[in-house]
Amino acid sequence: MALAQPEEGVPERTEPLRGTLATTACMETLQVGYLHAVAAAAGCSLSQPFPDNGIDWHVSHGSPEHTVDDEVTIKIQLKATAQVAPGPPGPTFAFTLDNDHLVKLARTPVAVHKILVVMLVPRDRRDWLRAGHDRLDLRHCCYWTNLAGHPVTGRRRTTVRIPTSRIFDDRALCRIMTRVGSGGRP
Repeated sequence: MALAQPEEGVPERTEPLRGTLATTACMETLQVGYLHAVAAAAGCSLSQPFPDNGIDWHVSHGSPEHTVDDEVTIKIQLKATAQVAPGPPGPTFAFTLDNDHLVKLARTPVAVHKILVVMLVPRDRRDWLRAGHDRLDLRHCCYWTNLAGHPVTGRRRTTVRIPTSRIFDDRALCRIMTRVGSGGRP
């Protein structure tokens, strides 16, 4: 069996040649992949409003055990940052939102609940993903919070505290949907 040889004139690289897409756009794409994986594992459907008008995704969860309807929906605003190191110490970390986004997320009462999902991404793109025969690891982690009723405190931007105990995974999403399905808040 012949092994593949590099083409003539093409230098061998030790690192893969990554594209020139802006890092923030790549972070957004990574987070959308994370959301899709969580929704799939939780048995939820996703829809993307067009235009998004400040809310990125609608997530729906159907169950005959829901008391308010057989299918409930929440709205999700995604954010990603490399400004906070993965695995932040302490019970919360600070995240700054534009006041326009906060007002939308903080509105109460609402017909459809909203949550903010923040992904902490390593600064180096090479650390974002690890694949093996038995897994695909997306690095690092998403955390969620419900900002209903949160006050606007800054002139243009407001810092909110995101609990590190609220890791956004399939189990957390199922628990959120169970609470909403019984008439409660996320």
